[in-house]
Amino acid sequence: QVQLVESGGGLVQPGGSLRLSCAASGSILRVYDMAWYRQAPGELRDVVATVTSGGSADYADSVKGRFTISRDNPKNTVYLQMNSLKPEDTAVYYCYARIRTVQATSNYWGQGTQVTVSS
Repeated sequence: QVQLVESGGGLVQPGGSLRLSCAASGSILRVYDMAWYRQAPGELRDVVATVTSGGSADYADSVKGRFTISRDNPKNTVYLQMNSLKPEDTAVYYCYARIRTVQATSNYWGQGTQVTVSS
């Protein structure tokens, strides 16, 4: 059984910062790509940032220069540092990881954490 547990969401004013964390736990043999997605009300879930096991990162155009994704491989944890937040960043943020266990290699999702940017 694998779980992804997120933390760090909340309410922040425009221009502020938040840091999200997501830790994977369970019978993990290897963690491949990790990522953050977000979903605003009435919209589809979109990718925000991805990071490979080697640390190569990629970002959606809307967050480039403001968000930074990183990971701690020994801790099976991925982070999202969000700076210069805008109201349009308001969404539920989900972490994602592709993980190999004894049984199979599968995609896993966190439960989601709300980020609200408002004055």
